[in-house]
Amino acid sequence: MKKLVLSFVFGCVSFVGFAQVEKGDEYLQQPDTISMKLDLPDVYIDPKQAALDAEFRKQFLILQRRVYKVYPYAKTAATRLTGLNAGMDKMKSSKEKRKYQKIVEKYLKEQFEPQLKKLSRKDGQILVKLIHRQTGSSTYDLIKEYKSGWKAFWSNNTAKLFDINLRTTYQPMEVNQDYLIETILTRAFASGRLEPQAPAFPIDYDVVQAHWEKLVAEQAEKKADKP
Repeated sequence: MKKLVLSFVFGCVSFVGFAQVEKGDEYLQQPDTISMKLDLPDVYIDPKQAALDAEFRKQFLILQRRVYKVYPYAKTAATRLTGLNAGMDKMKSSKEKRKYQKIVEKYLKEQFEPQLKKLSRKDGQILVKLIHRQTGSSTYDLIKEYKSGWKAFWSNNTAKLFDINLRTTYQPMEVNQDYLIETILTRAFASGRLEPQAPAFPIDYDVVQAHWEKLVAEQAEKKADKP
């Protein structure tokens, strides 16, 4: 899968990076503060808390809409690229493989370019995370494996100008926002809102949820102990 997912990833970075925030759904017009809310080192948000607090609920719904919007791209890419990569493996000569890869790259561009142009910068960062969830590799590592490390370095720095870190991985046990994303996915799969696709690595949502509920409880105790 890595051989061909790279083409899709390059497309994501290019088109998301230069996307106009004004385009797309209405939620893009709202203040883009979700990352600041969720990245504070000692502040953890629980989905139950989001349901009770108006501001947290607003931010949670913004994140939910982003996940709903970009998850299908990650899922479709993983599914179709698996089949395309299988076709590549059947070819014997390097010439045939190069020709086939060009066909694939053309297909991916025509398939995803119109939709990716509509994504915002924050949508792009969520997509990078979900690409890792579905493929098991960060965008940076995919580029580094098939291009030079120098190319990966500059690609990453360029993406940072648009708030997209290509080194970002999906870590629901470590990153609060990723836990919220996994919560959104789990609920969407259960309700039929999104079609499920297994992640590239094991994720036990019950364990993840218990971990964050413990952290939220500990945070509440510390706050209660303060004079």
